[in-house]
Amino acid sequence: MNAPDILEDAERHCSKTGVRLTPLRRRVLELVARANAPVKAYDLLSQIDRANASAKPPTVYRALDFLIDAGLVHRVEALNAFVACPQAGHGHAAVLYICEACTKVTEVQGARPGQEHKPRSFTVKRSVIEHYGRCANCQ
Repeated sequence: MNAPDILEDAERHCSKTGVRLTPLRRRVLELVARANAPVKAYDLLSQIDRANASAKPPTVYRALDFLIDAGLVHRVEALNAFVACPQAGHGHAAVLYICEACTKVTEVQGARPGQEHKPRSFTVKRSVIEHYGRCANCQ
């Protein structure tokens, strides 16, 4: 899915769920969606700084937290970086395949791994499974 489609899907999802996609949140999502690889928060900050000198690290992190909670962005845990979700807010677990050569991240939709073994009194907020290897182009 390309960046304009991701943004359109995100706006539809936010409108439907009643959450507010502010201009800054939308800009952060746009930058993440346009990135060719997982993007770090400070890289986002440097891109935002050009247009909004008042942007500070907490501003970007709050926007990323919102986008993660809304199901619009995934955090690539091992890289401490972020990728856009191709299916806004669908409540699935993120199963990410990360190429160690080109850093391309591919998300595969699936069931919620681990749900069948979770304690009854435990509520899963989010799940991320990361697989590292080589994509077809880099093999």
